[in-house]
Parts: sequence; C-alpha cells; structure tokens
Amino acid sequence: MGSYSDEKQRQLDIRYIRMARIWAENSYCVRRKVGALLVKDKMIISDGYNGTPSGFENVCEDGEGKTKPYVLHAEANAITKVAKSANSSLGATLYITASPCIECAKLIIQAGIRRVVYCDSYHSTEGLELLARVGIEVLQIDHSEVAG
Repeated sequence: MGSYSDEKQRQLDIRYIRMARIWAENSYCVRRKVGALLVKDKMIISDGYNGTPSGFENVCEDGEGKTKPYVLHAEANAITKVAKSANSSLGATLYITASPCIECAKLIIQAGIRRVVYCDSYHSTEGLELLARVGIEVLQIDHSEVAG
C-alpha cells in the first residue's frame, strides 16, 4: 500500500474518489453500486459503473438477488470505454469506489494504468495482491476523508 508525500495529490485523490462515488449512483445494481474514473494529466478520460453490457436489460441481479454472471464491473466498463476513444490509459490513475477483483486487476495491468486509488474493500484481496506484484501503486482512501 502506498502513502502520501504530497498533500495536493492527496486532496485530488479524495475529490476524484468522491466523484467516482457520485458516478456509482448511475448503476442499476441493487446489491452494490460501484463507480470508476480514469484520470490522466488531471483530466477524466473515461468513466464507468457496474452494470449489464450494452443491449441488455438494466437488471444486475437474478430473482434470488445474486449478481448475473455477465454484469461488468465499473473498472472494466471504464477501461473498455477508453479503448473505444482516442485516449490512452497508459500512465493513468484509476479511481474506484471498491478495490478491484483479480479479473479487473488483469485489465488494469494490461491497460497500462500506473495507480489505483479506492475506498471500499472488495471481498477478495487477490486483485490488490496482483497489482502490488507488478508494482502498480495502490492507495486506499479512508471513508472519513471521502464523506465531505
């Protein structure tokens, strides 16, 4: 886990996490709403929230309340969205309301993202462990700092 040497960067990280939390409100998922922002050179180059692929009904859970297997995570949506644009995620920072799962961690690595800042912990730490293994900077922002 990283730590801060620059107060200005810490304040920016807190603001972008707040924005990702607001973006998560766009999700139709009931169990958990997750938002993501991809930022490069202090510009938001992509965004995403968890939900179903384009063309599917906006229902994330089945009748028993379990997440449908084809629901995309917020960071996967942000990364695939930037792939369709003229922007590059190489060297970007991913702000996400929940730490990434291992599948999304693989996408983060392949997308060339250099920093991941998150607030909530996912139920598995495998994604964070994979990111640390390849040297991607990972920072967790405390809830009390984001609440503002």
